[in-house]
Amino acid sequence: MKKFFYSFTFAFLMAILFTGVSFAQDTTPPTDDEVNAIASQLYCPVCESTPLDVCPTEACKDWREQIRVMLSEGKSEEEILKYFEAQYGARVLAEPPKKGFYWLIYLLPPAIILLGAVILLRSMKQWTTKPVAESTGTGEVGGDSSPAKDDYVARLEEELKKQK
Repeated sequence: MKKFFYSFTFAFLMAILFTGVSFAQDTTPPTDDEVNAIASQLYCPVCESTPLDVCPTEACKDWREQIRVMLSEGKSEEEILKYFEAQYGARVLAEPPKKGFYWLIYLLPPAIILLGAVILLRSMKQWTTKPVAESTGTGEVGGDSSPAKDDYVARLEEELKKQK
């Protein structure tokens, strides 16, 4: 019975050791595409408005290497982005977070476009309508009220009444 116990213990220990080795061999280092997929969501800390995946500076090379190490440790894309945001602030993110003050970035442009469209439509409506002639308060159109014209209008109205 002791022989069976020792052989079972030996087999169990070997299985644990070989399983650990086989798991270590199965993990492949992250590819450049995987690293660049995350790096494209970050901006260079040195260059203005340059994505991390295309920036040639040493700082960006170090950041890409750090992303590679974090991926090989098993960290997710979201964890890596949160790490960089915590370290360097939201300015390094290609897409600002949807919280707090940053909501204005998402809401303000559509609101401005909508307001501009409303103003443009109202202006176009005014441009296309014909101007209405102003009344002088005497029943005449226009601002010319001479006594000769008043007599003419009065006679014309009388003639029209007679014909009816």
